[in-house]
Amino acid sequence: MDLQHWLNEALANHEKWTADYGSYPPHSSLQVDPAVFGSALAELQDRLRDNYPFFHPRYAGQMLKPPHPAAVVGYLSAMLINPNNHALDGGPATAAMEREVVSGLAHMFGYGDEHLGHLTSSGTIANLEALFVARSLHPSRGVAYSSEAHYTHARMCGVLGIEGHPVPVDGRGRVDLDALEELLKTGKVGTVVVTPGTTALGAIEPVHLVLDIARRYDARVHVDAAYGGFFTLLAGTDLAPEPWEAIGSCDSVVVDPHKHGLQPYGCGAVLFRDPSVGRFYLHDSPYTYFTSDELHLGEISLECSRAGAAAAGLWLTLRLLPLTRDGLGEVLAAGRRAAVRWASIIGESAELELYQEPELDIVTYFPRTDPLTLSAVDAASHRVMEAGMNAPVDPVFLSVARASAPAFAARHPEVAADVDGARVLRSVLMKPESEDYLDTLHARVLSLL
Repeated sequence: MDLQHWLNEALANHEKWTADYGSYPPHSSLQVDPAVFGSALAELQDRLRDNYPFFHPRYAGQMLKPPHPAAVVGYLSAMLINPNNHALDGGPATAAMEREVVSGLAHMFGYGDEHLGHLTSSGTIANLEALFVARSLHPSRGVAYSSEAHYTHARMCGVLGIEGHPVPVDGRGRVDLDALEELLKTGKVGTVVVTPGTTALGAIEPVHLVLDIARRYDARVHVDAAYGGFFTLLAGTDLAPEPWEAIGSCDSVVVDPHKHGLQPYGCGAVLFRDPSVGRFYLHDSPYTYFTSDELHLGEISLECSRAGAAAAGLWLTLRLLPLTRDGLGEVLAAGRRAAVRWASIIGESAELELYQEPELDIVTYFPRTDPLTLSAVDAASHRVMEAGMNAPVDPVFLSVARASAPAFAARHPEVAADVDGARVLRSVLMKPESEDYLDTLHARVLSLL
């Protein structure tokens, strides 16, 4: 895709649109010396080189990758206008686009036409909103989440002043269902958070089973699918359908288009199955919401100003890569295929050991050391990561995840627990290019041992 061509098209169309309103002299306060601008821009470009190559498949560290060119063009096209999706008078076109993409996301998760939702600036804010509604519905009951859930839930419980209840996990890093039920029996929990795709291991928690248990104890279920949500597109083909199909019966769900939705940062989403929860957002503003009797997005959001450009970028992307298995789903499937194949290669390796079988596109593994102890594994994993990212020639970028001694013992009892835990290597293969680059990546990791 020729990004330069489409950026030029976007700029030209913007100029045509602005010309419809007539010319006017620019104010002198906004003028800058071209030479000074050129110098500052050169400095900026130089400073931006101090980044890791998120765009390249040699970067297999965190959940980072550049947005799709369509997202860039869509975002820029709207950014030049700078609409604010808080109220319809701040961005009527992008507000309509936001409703369209949110409706698409809702149907992807199995919600009906009657739902409530909007884009957010991040998954953190999206989860905050879901827990805000949870507190409003059950003000005297807390929130349960697995110990492998994202740290945002414990943090947001603190922000909201509600009790958070971490639940132990099983041998695959998923919420322990027996421990969850014992907690629910106490009556202390009003909402259970379930994560189909944990951010450390990519483990798919059993949404369908959690939902069944929670309903027995009159508890709501919130799905934190910030990372894993778009894998719903692979349900029934590449992935077992049950956890993903159950999301449509859960009370709320969060997904981050700025992860697997190919968007730039600043694009999360929260959706509620019951639109009546919008009553908890009610507020009055003396100077907005006057241009239309239609519900404004700011009336169902904790955030006020939000970039309409985020909606435009996502809208244009989904016009080209729709929410289907053969559309956006194939982008995710490529990364998952790479993860599954790398796990197989590691399983046959004499130098590396798979920590846990990947379920999505995260691979965890560690060097086989002599002696085979947690302290040796920890040191070796850290050394490989550091050596790869600091290599002056042919660098490779990995990350690490810390595993406790009990978690290690559940998966690898042969590793002596001489310390309380160890770091293991962790690679996120969320770029579809990782599928073709995998053999090169594996060989490079082996060379660092």
